[in-house]
Amino acid sequence: MHFIDTSETVRAWVHGWALSRGAGEPSPTPWGFTVTNGPAGNVSHVLPAADEATVRELTTSATGPGVRLKAFVPADSLASWIAPDWSLPDPPGFLMSTTLESCSAGAPVPLPDGYRLHSWTSAGVVHARVHAPDGSTAARGQASVDGATAVVDKVETHPAHRRRGFGRVVMGTLTTTAAERGALVGLLASSAEGRALYEATGWRVEAPLANALRGPGPARQEAAGAATAPRACRQRGPRDTPTGPPGSAPRA
Repeated sequence: MHFIDTSETVRAWVHGWALSRGAGEPSPTPWGFTVTNGPAGNVSHVLPAADEATVRELTTSATGPGVRLKAFVPADSLASWIAPDWSLPDPPGFLMSTTLESCSAGAPVPLPDGYRLHSWTSAGVVHARVHAPDGSTAARGQASVDGATAVVDKVETHPAHRRRGFGRVVMGTLTTTAAERGALVGLLASSAEGRALYEATGWRVEAPLANALRGPGPARQEAAGAATAPRACRQRGPRDTPTGPPGSAPRA
């Protein structure tokens, strides 16, 4: 483990995650942190050391719709603790870490003809994007750099461009750039599906991660027309043009 304990790891992750998402500074609470994100003021409560009593009290008292809770415990434990009007809308995940000095993305993966890699840094966040020949986004990701810690976030590959190594290209670009900017440790929140990719490039699991949401369960959300499939990269349009200077990196 790169930190003293899980609570210290989560503390570093939540600050980097908030920076990546453009959220306000995490507010300390007796049980962890509260993060307010976006113009709608979406609220996420982050519990580094969740227990049944704390989760029951918090989910009973948090009555606003769309409030989220992130706990670093097994999903089945969190599911048994939350109040009746809460649900677990996402599959179980993991908090992972790596030492960036020794982080390796494996053998370089050359981009196919017509594909281009752009990377830039803005407001402490490194961005990497692979563009397809038609200009659409094939893969993307970002990483906030806060002192010695980098938090990798929003790594996605469009379904039409998967299994071509673009995830490795994006991860290699983000971790290399973060290390060049002084980061020594990388953190990320991974899905079960992404865990294998990250472990193959030197990351390891630090703790389980489960997300709870106040509102309708997955079945009711689907009936209401909510998307339940894994997110894909949105096709690039005119407003997606990077605001920072584009660059490229040969690392995969």
